[in-house]
Amino acid sequence: MNATALRATTVASTEVDNRAAYLGFAFGYVFGHGAALLSRSGAVLMPAWLPIALLATGLVAGTVLAMTASLRAQKAASEARRRAEKLVGTAWITGFTALALAVTGLSTVFDKPELQTVLWPAGSTIVVGLIYIAEGAIRGNALHYNLGTWLMLVAAATLFVPGAGFFGTLAVLGGGAYLVAAFLERRRLAA
Repeated sequence: MNATALRATTVASTEVDNRAAYLGFAFGYVFGHGAALLSRSGAVLMPAWLPIALLATGLVAGTVLAMTASLRAQKAASEARRRAEKLVGTAWITGFTALALAVTGLSTVFDKPELQTVLWPAGSTIVVGLIYIAEGAIRGNALHYNLGTWLMLVAAATLFVPGAGFFGTLAVLGGGAYLVAAFLERRRLAA
């Protein structure tokens, strides 16, 4: 009986609890992209910096919470698992560096700086989705993997949505996915 209790404790301590991070990202998507929808559609008059500030607040909070949870889980992880986590952690830097080059290159080559308005949010969500897929595979976390798949597909599909609807789609389908994942994470951790 003690061996079973010890094993359950060890397994639980290496699990990454993403609930708080998911809620931070949900805030950014719902309020940041939601405010962009309201502002760009003309439904609400607001300062241009407000949607970006709301999005950034949620993204920064989610990032800090995700890093904290991951580092906490790594303390009890094996050396191989820590090495895998570090490698996938580096993907955040390389992914967003490549995205910055792609967005800047496309908007410069085609002389359309307004492309950045849609390429940054969609591209960022695609990069995040791809990294979630990798993290989910490394951690054996199907919820994280599936969230990444959903985010990546939604972000790519939003490029077909014209005007302010682009931001509404990210707010509802992206932010909603994070809220559902936060709810399902409790069940995953209990199992």
